Amino acid sequence: MNPIRIGSRRSELALRQTNWVKERLEQATDRPVVIRTFVTKGDRILDVTLSKVGGKGLFVKEIEDEMLKGGIDLAVHSMKDVPAQLPAGLTLGAVSRREDPRDCWISKHGIPFSQLPSGAKVGTSSLRRQAQIRRLRPDIEVIPLRGNVGTRLRKLGETDLDGIVLAAAGLHRLGWEDQITEYFSPDTLIPAVGQGALGIECREDDADILALLQAVHDGTTAQCVQAERAFLQRLEGSCQVPLGAYARWEDGRIVAEGFVASPDGKQFLRATREGDDPIDVGTSLAEDLLAAGAGDILRRVAAESEIARQP
Repeated sequence: MNPIRIGSRRSELALRQTNWVKERLEQATDRPVVIRTFVTKGDRILDVTLSKVGGKGLFVKEIEDEMLKGGIDLAVHSMKDVPAQLPAGLTLGAVSRREDPRDCWISKHGIPFSQLPSGAKVGTSSLRRQAQIRRLRPDIEVIPLRGNVGTRLRKLGETDLDGIVLAAAGLHRLGWEDQITEYFSPDTLIPAVGQGALGIECREDDADILALLQAVHDGTTAQCVQAERAFLQRLEGSCQVPLGAYARWEDGRIVAEGFVASPDGKQFLRATREGDDPIDVGTSLAEDLLAAGAGDILRRVAAESEIARQP
């Protein structure tokens, strides 16, 4: 009996997530399930920000290429790492039930974020967080910080950083909740598109795998993530642009909030939309921001990122 082959990054968090999916697939089929690990370009390049080397697709490309060649049957990704546009022939076969979507604050000395002294140093790996932090606290210094969760926690202890901002979901899945000083509400720090959910990618013509993936699919989360990804796709966003969106169910309707900002947080456009159709909600949310001037911000940030990438 041929095994089901799952592709995963090698980080501790990625393997924890992939093993969660593996266990549920094993409960749903008699076929053996095995994991193949990959080191992606995003894992190898740690000395520059993602916005300067190509964006979030760097964490999935090698895995997707292997899937298209038939070397693996599916891949487990953090949904926030999946670009808005998938390669031809691949699809999202399932979206897991969402973990905590919030960002969280980890302080070296237990100081709440709002009580940090002026000039404090805060580490984060995303332009989305950087822009929102600078908007909230223009008096503190934001330091780019790359690496997996364990690496970033180690750097917090070894450097002069006062604290770091991470996704709560990763810490929860690793069992490291005790590291968290406090949580940012989604109203204070709007999460990344898909944050807290897992996306299981497979070949769109693989009917057997698509049927099997219903064992890990959560329809409610999937519709919220679909709204967020429609927002991302309309804005053609990636890690190169500070933006975020978070959708939730409220009174039987999807309510989505999104933003687009300049990297320094001085220009910050925010909007909310609600409705019944996730794609319409997400697309309309993006259109509202474009009408408010988001296109000018996106073009300027993209141009600056292109200049930064040039040798």
